Amino acid sequence: MLNIVVMVSGGGTNLQAIIDGIREGRIRNTRIVGVISNNRNAYALVRAEQSGIPAICVAPKDYASREDFYRDLFVRMEELNPDLVVLAGYLVKIPPALVTRYQGRMINIHPSLIPAFCGAGCYGLKVHEQALERGVKITGATVHYVDEGMDTGSILLQKAVPVLYGDTPETLQKRVMEEAEWVILPQAIDMLAAGSG
Repeated sequence: MLNIVVMVSGGGTNLQAIIDGIREGRIRNTRIVGVISNNRNAYALVRAEQSGIPAICVAPKDYASREDFYRDLFVRMEELNPDLVVLAGYLVKIPPALVTRYQGRMINIHPSLIPAFCGAGCYGLKVHEQALERGVKITGATVHYVDEGMDTGSILLQKAVPVLYGDTPETLQKRVMEEAEWVILPQAIDMLAAGSG
């Protein structure tokens, strides 16, 4: 059994895709042992609770220093003892100690075809705004391993999605989520659970 922790900051649509994938058997031999968010108001925490998954908030603003926050985040992660950490829209920089601890066992979903539209400050709608400004005809999503850089780890899976005439950042974001993110993130977890990542 692959025990995973999912880290989220917002609504948790990718978390829901993982929950559904496990329930429907598309993600085999896997269970979510905890969901961690930096945002007390993240709907992802509600999704976790509704599915009987421990929902934990570790928010930077609750700590006197970033070091204290990093230390507690590390401790909470160790208590959950995951085989795999999944960043599913987690918008806080991962502390180096956590990256090192889970090297080769931490993955992220990013809403573009890396190396396009990625790196520091490139997240959420900003990714899709940049894609539209650049005039690309194809975009998509990438699941990659997390390393010390920002969106620089080895790529596990990618899926392309067309950019359509008249797209807005919002319509493009929705298409990338539905046609790419919610497909390849469960696939990647299933691959890793089967030992073929």
